[in-house]
Amino acid sequence: MLRCTLALLLCSLGLSTATYPASASEMPKDFAYLRDIDPTIQQDMRYAGADNFTGAPVPGYDAPECVLLRQVAEALKAVQADLKAKGFGLLVYDCYRPTTAVAAFVAWAKLPDDSQAKATWYPNLNKSDLFPDYIATRSGHSRGATLDLTIEPLEASSEAQAGAEAKPRACTAPQEGHAPDGSLAMGTSFDCFDVKANTAASGLTEEERNNRAMLVEAMQARGFKNYPMEWWHFTWQPEPYPATFFDFPIVPRR
Repeated sequence: MLRCTLALLLCSLGLSTATYPASASEMPKDFAYLRDIDPTIQQDMRYAGADNFTGAPVPGYDAPECVLLRQVAEALKAVQADLKAKGFGLLVYDCYRPTTAVAAFVAWAKLPDDSQAKATWYPNLNKSDLFPDYIATRSGHSRGATLDLTIEPLEASSEAQAGAEAKPRACTAPQEGHAPDGSLAMGTSFDCFDVKANTAASGLTEEERNNRAMLVEAMQARGFKNYPMEWWHFTWQPEPYPATFFDFPIVPRR
């Protein structure tokens, strides 16, 4: 039902962006699947499934695959190698994002509030506060050099894996040692609409601050810049396509 409603809203809102080109439906040759560059980097592509703030798979994500500009994926491979030497690895949540998906987020932000979504993803905000401060009509993800990710132990303990809860919980809930998905405790879960998600947020534990610092330092060493409002959000510098917004769908690898 949500997917149908989103589709109707996309049409009624008439949302559009400058794309390359607007009719392009195939991945350009300078993009690549991260799995083809470094299959050791773990992927939990949230928008290809229902485990995200919209509660449903997002239009444009037809496969749970991380797609990036090839040189960005190569830089991420270097980050993975650096962390592996310390006993850690990367866990990626989102990479290239079609402009169709961005428009779907805007449409979702205009739907009536949902109490369960609020309790999980924005417990301290009203839904009306999310647009345009948290959800914008354009996203740097659509340029192919931005991604969302975290760090996990190379061998996640069974206790950490068992920590994943079947029922939703607030994204700001305490994380004891690990996040529910087994990644390192960062103070909030991915896509948490809250000031606690700011990279230098106050009120974090020493462990959470150290984990965030490790992620930022590892990414900076290979040319990625953190977005200070979201600890998980990084962009490779300089961006190859700083003014281009792509809209090809993410499809299964061949």
